[in-house]
Amino acid sequence: MTSDTARDLLRDAGTTVAAAVATALGTLALVPVFTAGDWRPPVLAAVVAVAAGGLLLRVAGAALADRLTSDGAVPRWWTALVALAVPFGQLVVLACVLTALFAPDRAWGGWWPTGGSLGDLGTVMAEGTVEMAEQATPALPLTGLVALTTLLAGLVAVAVDVVAVGARQPALAGLGLLVLFCVPVSTVTGTIGVLPVAAPAAGLALLLFADQHRRLGRRSPEGRRPLLGAGTLTAVRTGAAAVVLGLVVGAVVPTLTEGGFSGGFGRGGGSSTGTALDPAAALQGQLTRDEPIDLLRLNASVPDPGYLRVVALEVYDAAEGWSIGNLDGETDVADDAELATLPGRRGGRPVDALVTALGHEDRFLPVLYVPQSVDVAEPDHWRFDPGTGTVFGRDVSTAEQTWSVAAIEPRPTAEELAAADPLPPELPMVQRYTALPDLDPSVDELVATLTAGAETPYERVQAVYGHFTDPANGYEYSLSTTPGTSGDDLADFLRLRQGYCEQYAGAMAALVRAAGVPARVVLGYTPGTVQPDGSRLITSDDAHAWVEVYFDDLGWIPYDPTPIDLDRAVELPWAPRPQDLEVDPRTDPTTAPLPAPTVPTPQNQPAPQDVPVPQAAPQQADSWVPTALRTVGLVLAVLALAAVPAGLRVLQRRRRLATGSPAALWDELAATALDLGRTTDPARTPRQVAEALTEAAEPGGGAHRPGRRAVAGSGVAAAVTRLARAEEAASYARPGSVPAVGPELRADLATARRGLLAAAPRGARLRALLWPPSLLTGLRAALPRLRWGGWTALRD
Repeated sequence: MTSDTARDLLRDAGTTVAAAVATALGTLALVPVFTAGDWRPPVLAAVVAVAAGGLLLRVAGAALADRLTSDGAVPRWWTALVALAVPFGQLVVLACVLTALFAPDRAWGGWWPTGGSLGDLGTVMAEGTVEMAEQATPALPLTGLVALTTLLAGLVAVAVDVVAVGARQPALAGLGLLVLFCVPVSTVTGTIGVLPVAAPAAGLALLLFADQHRRLGRRSPEGRRPLLGAGTLTAVRTGAAAVVLGLVVGAVVPTLTEGGFSGGFGRGGGSSTGTALDPAAALQGQLTRDEPIDLLRLNASVPDPGYLRVVALEVYDAAEGWSIGNLDGETDVADDAELATLPGRRGGRPVDALVTALGHEDRFLPVLYVPQSVDVAEPDHWRFDPGTGTVFGRDVSTAEQTWSVAAIEPRPTAEELAAADPLPPELPMVQRYTALPDLDPSVDELVATLTAGAETPYERVQAVYGHFTDPANGYEYSLSTTPGTSGDDLADFLRLRQGYCEQYAGAMAALVRAAGVPARVVLGYTPGTVQPDGSRLITSDDAHAWVEVYFDDLGWIPYDPTPIDLDRAVELPWAPRPQDLEVDPRTDPTTAPLPAPTVPTPQNQPAPQDVPVPQAAPQQADSWVPTALRTVGLVLAVLALAAVPAGLRVLQRRRRLATGSPAALWDELAATALDLGRTTDPARTPRQVAEALTEAAEPGGGAHRPGRRAVAGSGVAAAVTRLARAEEAASYARPGSVPAVGPELRADLATARRGLLAAAPRGARLRALLWPPSLLTGLRAALPRLRWGGWTALRD
């Protein structure tokens, strides 16, 4: 192996490491996309494997070439073959990594892909696409999503390696990091933090340094490669500028209204038949039907089976209300293990039920509390989320289905609830289920008043529950509610004290969270009415919402603050209901049609003696500020996008000045002329080109700016001539006979550029700044290098 080949391999090894580290830094842009860091080890393994595979293949190709040739001259066809084989081999390595991580069961040795393992891997990837549709960011790191993320990172690593090492263009390879950065920008709601911006910027700076280091090292005498120099300074400056730009623009640029890969559960429209409980929609559409729809038939092993749970809503937004979070789709109901258990293996009341769908059609399966097993058709398509106790289908629905449920219903005593200790606030579960946006000050004041003196979680919850169920507080059930005036639905409901079940449940859950106790809203059905054959008929009138509160060592315990009739309500001994709450107009046969909404007078609202009534907050006078910030951010984003070509052109100019060779300085002068519309014939000698450029820079040579003609004519001809002679000497003189380039030649370049700019029309200068044609020419010249990277490198 010749010394030149060894030097090239060493240079390639350094660039390979730089490309791998830059890609690894770029993957940190995905941090805000996931709730946990379980995705990082597979992604890092893929990046490292791709880099190692590419390096080994290039070394092996050089070693084979050395054996096949006796004079050390590597054939061009062999170099081109190696250049094509490296990315192909890296893709094979990536397939082996994906197989070992996600589909090892039927793989040879647990890592080499076979037909069966590839089928398993395809299934995992297909699950990942479904999980993308179900998840909103930050998403759970489910197996399918992690597999897709690993595939994306591996492909980006291959692309960056091919461009940086194979095509000898590390700076251009930085575009691959943009693919990773676009994922959080397009899916995450709000700010994405400092790390997802700074890490890819640092990766870009590393690639820029590798680019400068490679170019300067190739041109340095005797093969010495300077570790630090002008190229390093340029890379550091560019990386720092990228971080600052990302932080400033990212803080004000409008983000998506919803974070998600494709919206997640509950972000889309509901059932067209109206027989499903859509997590994103209010229940009022079902509750106000003129004629109820028969939905389910329930045969239970006990006379009072309790609620049928459908979904738990755990995310609260002051403007959008309650919505479902991300569901863990790793477990299907076909698993032999118990789906859910009570905390501490506590006992409860066993309840078995057979449920038949009559007019029910939904992707969520109604089940009893704490389901231990579910027997349903196509069980592999029904998934169980242990965090929320939700059973949901993939490509299936409940239409015309019959399923059985074996469950353990929690039956705590009031004494057990009173003895429950407060949970540490740093627990992830507590943080998840006590999360709240900024509430109206009247709501915070109400919670503080209600819970004053309450020492245990049970006392705080009972105080909030009593506020809604005490008849003295004047809360009324109504499907026809009056719009509020404060702009805050929660504050309006607490002030007007009139609404239906979802409003009651949502308000209580928010207040319980504000009191520091985990809570969530649950949608489902009350158990319906008993039929002559002993079964229960559940209709759309039985659609309901209630609250679940988490107590230490007891689990999720239901509370129902809605004043519905006792024949529809579920008996909860730890949260008894007053006897005079039979006010649900749907169960009163003499009830007249619902009246049109009217504005209740404050005098008719009974006010409690001990609890202050929250008042509507005044309209904010500075509501124009967010709109102004979004407008400014959008303008800054457009300006930043428009400035990209100009920035790249400045970077190119600085790189040539840092190189300092006559060829680089002459190339910069030619690029400046091209940007200004002065094309040159490549067949002409540098002196002939210098004469044409001098004529263009002379007063009257196309300029229409009399105020600057003096500048154009001062020393431009001499400067262009010296640049041309330096280029001729470097191109045609014997090696070693050309003196080193000093600062005088860089000054000549500055003089020549000023002359050309002064003589150019204003429109040409503006076009050269915003859309320099030399960039497009350079890109066209780089395309053959991208295709025949090794061949071009050999020629260079």
